Amino acid sequence: MTPAGYVERVRVEAARMLLEGGASVTGAAARSGLGSDETLRRAFARHFGVTPSAYLARFRTTAVDASYS
Repeated sequence: MTPAGYVERVRVEAARMLLEGGASVTGAAARSGLGSDETLRRAFARHFGVTPSAYLARFRTTAVDASYS
């Protein structure tokens, strides 16, 4: 992994945690150092294979399902 790839990975992980905590895509992009929501979308898709919105939809469904167990 290149240094730039490592930094991007750390930023995407930070954005993921912010999104799970309720931040908007734009807010997560800004707070994680990715700059814009478009940059976050591209990096997120590269690392996780889905857009942040699709991830959140799955995450929220899983979190709700888990609370009913």
